[in-house]
Amino acid sequence: MARRQKKKRQIKYFDYSLLFIIIFLICFGLVMLYSTSAYDAQLTFKDPTHYLKRQGFAFALGLFGMFVISRIDYRVWKKFGGVAYLVAILLCTLVLIPGIGIEHNYSRRWLGIPNSSLEFQPSEFAKLAVIMFLASMICRFPKKMAKFSTVVKVMIFILPLFALIAYNNLSTAIIVMGIGVAMIFVASPKYLQFVIVGAVGVLGIVLFLVLPSAGYRGERVEMWLHPENYAKGYQTLQGLYAIGSGGLFGKGLGNSMQKLGFVPEAPNDMIFSIICEELGLFGAICVILLFLLLIWRFMVIANNARDLYGALLVTGIMAHIAIQVILNIAVVTNSIPNTGVTLPFISYGGTSVVFLMAEMGLALSVSRGIQFEPNASEIAYD
Repeated sequence: MARRQKKKRQIKYFDYSLLFIIIFLICFGLVMLYSTSAYDAQLTFKDPTHYLKRQGFAFALGLFGMFVISRIDYRVWKKFGGVAYLVAILLCTLVLIPGIGIEHNYSRRWLGIPNSSLEFQPSEFAKLAVIMFLASMICRFPKKMAKFSTVVKVMIFILPLFALIAYNNLSTAIIVMGIGVAMIFVASPKYLQFVIVGAVGVLGIVLFLVLPSAGYRGERVEMWLHPENYAKGYQTLQGLYAIGSGGLFGKGLGNSMQKLGFVPEAPNDMIFSIICEELGLFGAICVILLFLLLIWRFMVIANNARDLYGALLVTGIMAHIAIQVILNIAVVTNSIPNTGVTLPFISYGGTSVVFLMAEMGLALSVSRGIQFEPNASEIAYD
């Protein structure tokens, strides 16, 4: 009697858990954005749904992009990493040119689209570009990442973009640098060199903030330590009042008082304080748990990716989301000096939403490439 073993059947995978979490965050973000922005939108635009409609359009555009990108083999983008990085440098340079870059709240961070009222923030594209660039670059010489000299060379490559963004947007520059460090950390088998790089980086940031030439950055540190002594500390204090007044279960959805003109930029950087006020500590913890679930799914996909390139892409996306969430919540709770960082999927911002959804499409594309084999062989007997 002959025994014949059938060819093992490969099972393709798609991370529906990640997709569900993304959709839930989108829906929750739209609900909180409307609750937070309706009063201001009514006063400013005579339309309480003004911000909601614009954000909804951005999410619709982003969802379409996410679907398209998730259907494309992620390895196609490997050859475009360098191009994306050069485009990011060009766009971030244009922002700094007077007459081309658009200024809001004394910060020039936007580019306008001709013959339209739409504006584009190149630094959001830069985050995605750095992820694509470093993933393709590291894959060219993965075995050399154990050398400290290689780590330094890779970091030097992203310094031009870091410097361009840091000129007028230090918080985004820190996120870009954090993405780079996380991706290199994952690719390198040695950890001591990152301790050295981290120590040098922390020292550099401290000097950057406390030297006499620090200017407004040094003032921000003082406002962080003593917000009650500065007029610009008003936003921080009002945000803390919102968090404290929410209690355990909050005042109820839509019942925030601080959003009625007391908390500046409530739909943007400070939306987490309104979440705390309306949904309380319980709601805040639920939001944090959602982001932890999102990061966990990224870890699962990265660990099971079919190749190093896919794993690095998802690692960069995971680092981006994690760093941005941590910085936003830390700013709102006054754990670090105040700086402009949005809460992913929830804060108002069309450019941020579109490129976040593009990153989610990449992560889903990597998950689609994961293949599993049955634990037991299928055996047939003749």
